[in-house]
Amino acid sequence: MKVVADHKVVNIQYFSEENYVIQMESPVDIPKIKPGNFAEIKVDNTPGVFLRRPFSILDVDYENKLISFYVKVIGKGTRYIGLYEIGDQINLIYPLGNSFTVSDKDRKVLIVGGGSGIAPFILLGKEMVKNGIEATFLIGGRSQRDIILTKEFAKYGDVLVTTEDGSLGEKGLVTQHSVFISPQFKYDRIYACGPDPMMKAVAIIAQQKEITCEVSLENTMACGFGICLCCVTATQEGNKRVCLEGPVFNSRYLKWQI
Repeated sequence: MKVVADHKVVNIQYFSEENYVIQMESPVDIPKIKPGNFAEIKVDNTPGVFLRRPFSILDVDYENKLISFYVKVIGKGTRYIGLYEIGDQINLIYPLGNSFTVSDKDRKVLIVGGGSGIAPFILLGKEMVKNGIEATFLIGGRSQRDIILTKEFAKYGDVLVTTEDGSLGEKGLVTQHSVFISPQFKYDRIYACGPDPMMKAVAIIAQQKEITCEVSLENTMACGFGICLCCVTATQEGNKRVCLEGPVFNSRYLKWQI
């Protein structure tokens, strides 16, 4: 079941000028959302913004019909969404795309998020707890200002942090965190979402350690239904539409994996 409807803005929480969470109330019961699913958000009355914007679904409150999105300001669309006021209506289409694999064979997993790539991982953390899987979250950003929602992630597992300037957690990129060289590095699966270079680096580490790695790509997705073809990515089986066959892929399936 797909929802295509106007949703009422009920809360906007800014963590900085570039990071906020927007929560909306659905006029209908929210269908089952899986970790990794995304929505297409229409940005009305905004000159120069013609296409919907894709956002991973951050969290869902089924009882109260609430759906939340984490937004990092990177252009006009993401900035304008943050200017909506309580009570305004925003049109959404969801749930779209596939989801992360949650296997009953996994006992311990590492979840790596960089920048806006943290967005799918609250729902994934909930699934880990529900399935009795131990999760460790590794969150990276340029500075302390980019590290948000750590208290939420801590409800579902241990939280590790890196910042490029060293203002919080370990200094460096997420792939330079000491967890990767620890003798205790024993994970059954790695999940990653963030900038392509980060996901590629995590995928290479996973391949070297012979661990299954799933990544959620952040390609531009204008339609969300596989029609416009602007999100196509190269895989071992030819080009695939990220919005339809993805956004989640096994990292070894992608052609950028070395």
